[in-house]
Amino acid sequence: MDNKRKKQYLLIFTLIGIILIIDQLVKIMVKTHMHLGEEIPLIGNWAILHFTENEGFAFGMQIGGSIGKVILSLFRIIASGAIIWYLLRLIKKGIRTSLAVAIALIFVGAVGNVIDSCFYGLIFNESYYNVAQLFPPEGGYAPFLQGRVVDMFYFPIINSTWPDWMPIWGGRHFIFFSAIFNVADAAITIGTFWLIIDLTFFAPKKKEDEEEKDNETAGAEV
Repeated sequence: MDNKRKKQYLLIFTLIGIILIIDQLVKIMVKTHMHLGEEIPLIGNWAILHFTENEGFAFGMQIGGSIGKVILSLFRIIASGAIIWYLLRLIKKGIRTSLAVAIALIFVGAVGNVIDSCFYGLIFNESYYNVAQLFPPEGGYAPFLQGRVVDMFYFPIINSTWPDWMPIWGGRHFIFFSAIFNVADAAITIGTFWLIIDLTFFAPKKKEDEEEKDNETAGAEV
């Protein structure tokens, strides 16, 4: 294994480990110190720690019943496995470090939420009207693969009402940014944008450099 690959493996797995630890520590702290719906202002009304739990996909979309939760958890596990397999395969082929980091961020975000959906139902009791206990004597709130994902970061940067003169939306309440997310979600979002930027701006440049290098080699041979 060459030195570049060793550095990439070290960087990628260190990054994955750090983000995963931070994600789980924040979730456990929120779960064991707040009840569902509780809010703690961080920066006025612009940045709030708001404890909620997501039972399904992003934005609250769900698959019905316990079978749906199991299917969703299995899908997350398979997707996470596919991402890390693809990442390791690309590193062996000599992937750019920036591209490897982007994929690693998506992977660690997926794994962070997989841990919640697989194990949180087993190791925590409910958070309704009370603070949850880690490893409660009576057992957790749900079987394996049926846990809920813990979300907490809420940034309602603009919390206002559309002007009455606006068509359709006039007079309606408006919040930007209304999504509530966790560290894992942030990693997925950053990784996705990073991946798009890398593939858009760096991949074509590399291809052009290789073509230019080939042309220079051909010219030298002539």
